[in-house]
Amino acid sequence: MRKMNRGIFTALSAIGIAQGLKIFTHKRLTGKWDIKQVATTGGMPSSHSAGVSSLATYIATNKGSSHTETALATIFGMIVMYDAQGIRRHTGEIAQLVNDLEDNFAAFSGDFPSFEFVQRDKELNELLGHQPIEVLGGAILGVVLGYISAKCENN
Repeated sequence: MRKMNRGIFTALSAIGIAQGLKIFTHKRLTGKWDIKQVATTGGMPSSHSAGVSSLATYIATNKGSSHTETALATIFGMIVMYDAQGIRRHTGEIAQLVNDLEDNFAAFSGDFPSFEFVQRDKELNELLGHQPIEVLGGAILGVVLGYISAKCENN
């Protein structure tokens, strides 16, 4: 049986750890335990950032900062982190506005019986992206885990 690529293992582990930590950060923020946080998008820390940062750090620690693989992982990681806190976060903000608008239409339709409005069963997901601090938290977690993984492999 072949071993899994250590870089892939490191990145997937970082993603899993970040997703698990969301349970605790959600508890701290809301006061409620919610195991479902392990499968959500958004929140602290960003698992996207943790995954790509751990991979880039793992490669840089093993191959050096001037290696082409390090450059590829770093640029890829920067794009992923920018997307997580930029476009995806804005999509979540738009979803929140649409949900609020639908709530207003529902209230408005109650005042006017001739106005026919059918409300959806499920609201749009508002937690799609990350705040910059969540991306930073994921990146720091990823750097630490990537470095530890590389150092443990070399010993």
